[in-house]
Order: sequence, then structure tokens, then C-alpha cells
Amino acid sequence: MKLQTKYLGEVEIDSEKIIEFPSGIPGFLDEKQFVLLDFPDNPVFQILQSVSSVNISFIVTNPYLIYPNYSFELDDNILETLEISSEKEVAVLSIVTLKDPFSSSTLNLKAPIIINSNHMLGKQFIINKEDYPSKALMYPEPSMKGVK
Repeated sequence: MKLQTKYLGEVEIDSEKIIEFPSGIPGFLDEKQFVLLDFPDNPVFQILQSVSSVNISFIVTNPYLIYPNYSFELDDNILETLEISSEKEVAVLSIVTLKDPFSSSTLNLKAPIIINSNHMLGKQFIINKEDYPSKALMYPEPSMKGVK
């Protein structure tokens, strides 16, 4: 199917790649379907694009690339909602806020996007601890890389 996107124009997507967000995303509760798109020639960032609204799109990244010691527990509710039975079927993404200069860009460690890649179900999970900020620097100081 063809999809008009915010950052890449019109793209062809496989309908099997559509991720269902049964509860939407906080602030966008009516948006239930998204697709994850790759940026050409950029393996670090991806686009989480709404299927129904061209202007609702998020730059995302794997937070473990920047914060290798990032760690949290999923509660039983999210495991059930996303039908997660194995850690291997879970993808974790953080929403990125791009800034100028780029070195001041941030990612949201407080509320990661959790995706069951086998069942194509997703949810933004808000971590109920103070360990992680919603605006963690993309380029942390060396002492921050293991932040907990």
C-alpha cells in the first residue's frame, strides 16, 4: 500500500508491517496504527509514522546504542497487552527530539516505545521510577552513559 509520510514523501509499505497501538500514544490517543520506516543511509534513526495522519511522525532510535546500561522491567499489564512471551520478540525505541546544534538533541528514556515484533503490537511505556529523564542528551558525558 502507498503511504504519504512526513519525512520521506510517498512510500510503499507492506500492510503486514503496520504496528497496532491499541491505546494510541499519549497525546495521540486516536492514532492506533503506525509503521516503522528506515531513513535512507542512516542506520541509527528510524521514523515511527502514523498510517492515518501524515503529520504525526516521530524520529526514534534504539536507546541501547547510546545508553548501553539502560534497563527497566515491563509490568504484567504491558506483557499481556502486547502478548509478549519472550524477550526476543521485544523491540525498544526512544523518541528523539532533534535540536540545533545536533549535539543538544535528546531522547526520551522515561517513556520508551515497546513493540512486540512478532505480533506487531506497540505501546508507549511510562517508567514509574525517577531513574531516567524524558530529555536525556543524545551525546551524554561519559559519566552519564550508565545512568540508572
